Amino acid sequence: MKIALAGNPNSGKTTLFNAITGKLEQVGNWAGVTVEKKEARVKASLNPRNENLIVADLPGAYSMSPYTSEESITKDFVQNEHPDVIINIVDSTNLSRGLYFTTQLLELGIPVIVALNKCDLLEKKGNTIDITALSDALKCPVISTVSTKSSNNGLPELIEAVVTAGKSGKKQLAPALGRARKISTKDEFERNDKKRYAFVNEVVTEVERRKVSSDKQTVQDRVDRVVAHKWLGIPIFAVIVYVIFSISQSWVGPWIADTFVGWIDLLYAQVSTLLGDNVNPVLGTLLLDGIIGGVGAVIGFLPLIMVLFFCMALLEDCGYMARVAVIMDRFFKLVGLSGRSIIPMIVGTGCGIPGVMATRTIKAERQRRTTAMLTTFMPCGAKLPIIALFAGVFFGDNSWVGTSMYFLGIFIIIIGALIVRRITGDYSRSFFIMELPEYRFPSLKRAAISMLTRAKAFIIKAGTIILICNAVVQILQTFDWNFRVVAEGAPDSSILASLASPVAFLFIPLGFGLWQFAAAAITGFIAKENVVGTLAVCFAITNFIDTDELALVGSGTDVSSVFGIGAVAGLSYLIFNLFTPPCFAAIGAMNSELESRKWLWGAIGFQMGMGYTAAFLVYQIGTLLTEGTLGKGFVGGLIAVAIIVGYVVYLMRKGTRDARIHGGLQSVKL
Repeated sequence: MKIALAGNPNSGKTTLFNAITGKLEQVGNWAGVTVEKKEARVKASLNPRNENLIVADLPGAYSMSPYTSEESITKDFVQNEHPDVIINIVDSTNLSRGLYFTTQLLELGIPVIVALNKCDLLEKKGNTIDITALSDALKCPVISTVSTKSSNNGLPELIEAVVTAGKSGKKQLAPALGRARKISTKDEFERNDKKRYAFVNEVVTEVERRKVSSDKQTVQDRVDRVVAHKWLGIPIFAVIVYVIFSISQSWVGPWIADTFVGWIDLLYAQVSTLLGDNVNPVLGTLLLDGIIGGVGAVIGFLPLIMVLFFCMALLEDCGYMARVAVIMDRFFKLVGLSGRSIIPMIVGTGCGIPGVMATRTIKAERQRRTTAMLTTFMPCGAKLPIIALFAGVFFGDNSWVGTSMYFLGIFIIIIGALIVRRITGDYSRSFFIMELPEYRFPSLKRAAISMLTRAKAFIIKAGTIILICNAVVQILQTFDWNFRVVAEGAPDSSILASLASPVAFLFIPLGFGLWQFAAAAITGFIAKENVVGTLAVCFAITNFIDTDELALVGSGTDVSSVFGIGAVAGLSYLIFNLFTPPCFAAIGAMNSELESRKWLWGAIGFQMGMGYTAAFLVYQIGTLLTEGTLGKGFVGGLIAVAIIVGYVVYLMRKGTRDARIHGGLQSVKL
């Protein structure tokens, strides 16, 4: 039996999907989290008779007349895939909004079961809904559900109603809305729309009883006046991000990391003992330093990342991140981005791939493509180990480093959007309407599940891609081109050094013209976590966590002295790796969403130029401020940056000129 799960955005649709299938799909308090249908079987505890129940979680939609791409997916699935039953999730706290979509589903002739969701929130407000009267009015079963609860949630009754409706084979009887024939004109559509709204209002008036309150402004309204204020909202957001990084990198994260690093050290010691002195030195070095040391250096940062993900999940669940979207909307509109552009970028803080994929919810082509190429400037989970490493090595675990990287990412996105807008000559504007979810106490369980899901993906990547890359790096570092083991104290003669040295020459103006840093930056394009692992292999560092101090080893001078660069160069290297092109998987997602080779290569070139320029400015200006002189390679770097900036200015002027010509042609035609 094929079951379609359809409902408005933010109605609890994906949460209900997870509850009835046992899956762990991403849940967010904004539209666009589900950007394509997802299918799964109903879990055994809700399906004791082992029925063949396949549930498709469809993107949120407000209407069967699609405006966005996610609404098109919902419409096409319902009309073309012919599901046996539709579960329509309706937010009980906003009944009138949800029932408009319900009336359209009821007219399809497919059995509809209404899941009246969030009934616990309805009760807290002191409101009630007459479910029997609502069922009679809609001529379909209505089941009260609370998808966030593990018991007494109405889900067994919902599945039972679905099975009964699916087996009955009866055609759905739609409520009488006065629709006698197919609508073919705009006037007929408007008349039918008015009848639909009139019917919904009549039903809501009949079945809903709201608690009368003399206070017109709710507590949520009063909080939003501060939290989502156009000026206060930014510093409040900055403080929250700073606190999160403090918790993850300075307080709780290092404390948990003690256990992880202890396991890594124990594994390293045990394997070293098992190998003994009789094993081939090359094999021993590959296993101990390349695999255990390299992968262990990355895994050592997992606790810090898990704590950060947990805090971010709490912010999403309580409804705050939706306010961040509102705060940033006014800035993004000024540079030609859609208000919807904010959502992919927030999603991208977890992983750039779903962030890029979420841009398909943006209807305007230029805004969608611009958002896809800029989304990866937001530091994702894969970049967090790099932030944690360099914050600890050169800045004593100061939380301002991670916080500033997020705000620098936002700044670069705004500058990038202005540049792309000028290059394309598209000055169209869009409007962004978003329903703010109610504040609620975040679920620790959901936050923990979200954290563990992301941690699992991190570990899988560490055990596959990162392991293979570190093994290859170790082999290339061990042998020269004659396949002889590199002499002790002569690492510059290795294959890896000879391959990375020409690239390192380009990084001299950025402050890190060493082949080890060049090699790490290159492997970072495969997976950003590789930067940490490759540095660990190249500099023969087993882990970066000091279990005695419960902090990064670099909070002293150990790692910084081994790296051989100063704090300014370290910050430059961090910025270069954060704001150059993302990993290959994210580039693949960009290729899919941009739908243009010209835009793809333009995006990669733009990201490379932006990262190089930002790192150059940080190193040269930082060196001038701290040492009173410009850094090495200033002239060469200035020439490279001038070429990058000059080409961008040329494209911007060309785009402006083309836009004027195009605008002139339009005015003549009019």
